[in-house]
Amino acid sequence: MTKFENHLAVTMPGSKSITHRALIAGGLAEGTTILRNDLISEDTLHTARALENIGVRMKRRDDHLVVEGIDQKKCDQPWEMAVYLGNSGTSFRLMLPVLALAGGRFLVTGTPRMRDRPVGPLVDALRQLGVRIACTGRDGFPPVRILSGGIRGGAINLPGDASSQFLSALLLSGPYAEKGVDITVKGDLVSKPYVDVTIDVMNSFGVSVERTGFARFSVSGGQTYRSMDYTVSGDASSASYFWAGAAITGKTVTTKNINPQGRQGDVRLLEVFEQMGCAIQRDTDRVTVSGGKLSAVDVDMGAMPDMVPTLAAVALFAQGKTTISNVAHLRFKESDRLSAVAREWRKLGGRVEEFEDSLVIHGEEPLHGTDVDTYDDHRLAMSLAVIGLRIPGVRIQNPACVNKSFPQFWDLWENL
Repeated sequence: MTKFENHLAVTMPGSKSITHRALIAGGLAEGTTILRNDLISEDTLHTARALENIGVRMKRRDDHLVVEGIDQKKCDQPWEMAVYLGNSGTSFRLMLPVLALAGGRFLVTGTPRMRDRPVGPLVDALRQLGVRIACTGRDGFPPVRILSGGIRGGAINLPGDASSQFLSALLLSGPYAEKGVDITVKGDLVSKPYVDVTIDVMNSFGVSVERTGFARFSVSGGQTYRSMDYTVSGDASSASYFWAGAAITGKTVTTKNINPQGRQGDVRLLEVFEQMGCAIQRDTDRVTVSGGKLSAVDVDMGAMPDMVPTLAAVALFAQGKTTISNVAHLRFKESDRLSAVAREWRKLGGRVEEFEDSLVIHGEEPLHGTDVDTYDDHRLAMSLAVIGLRIPGVRIQNPACVNKSFPQFWDLWENL
């Protein structure tokens, strides 16, 4: 962290999305993988522990993680193993096919909120690919029981309107399916950039994916991940709160360790902030944002739903009416984020209209501080922190929920 007059520079931690995927690729590879700048957070630790349950060995050494891959050997334990994944929807979805590959019996569980986060399309797809798998409670939702000896593979159709993580999960496990996987996406795929991130990681670890846009994907069986020395890029999602802080205060913030040309879809929030009136400077490994007079925008956020609370925070201070659309899938995140944003912003005096798949936020309303809830949702907490830069007396309940993705957040935020 470096401070200048009206200028803050902050180095961002590794990407959560990339860390999850690199852990899986390294864990399934043969040999030793070195992960540098990997994110250490509640969510990524859940993925790491689940991999350790099937024989992957990991050790922290100085500033990097050493991963001893299992070359996708079967574990075939004779008892049922409980795998607890907290409220990490990413871990839950990405690990279901990996556990199916490992062979054996698993009961995959999480927090009570996880029981409201859909996994039905992924469970159905795995069943079509030859896996004995079932939801043990409400159909289509966790917990999930797996009795598996691997993935046979083959061709399947997958709905695209629920979560791109279902597709990413099948792609990551695809090289080790007996027949590979051939996936046709039905309808428009949400959160497309995360699939690009998945394929980039797979390519880096030596696995090829054939694709036709976002409509069809094929991974041939018999491929294996190659162990390697891999550096995780900085997290654009985490950087967004510092960009937003610059936007609403009129100050300048530089986020280091961010590649604005990289695959992380949330980098595109910079384009939205430019439309609103911010000045953006993009370099190869950093982004500088300077705030200005803000104007409202009308934007489809279907490709970067995690950035909706961040944008909603900035919209409170923009002149005009901001419309955020195509984000119905936000209702199945760590919280129902559409409802949560509307409710908490209104507590602060904001004028927010909530619809089934969109939010309308009226800017420049008179706001005031009060107690606000996070619903144990890290992105709500950090977005409320943005609002607190301008509005005194915003008291955030359960601020520790940021540990899910950004444990250092409050230490870095104090400098703003």
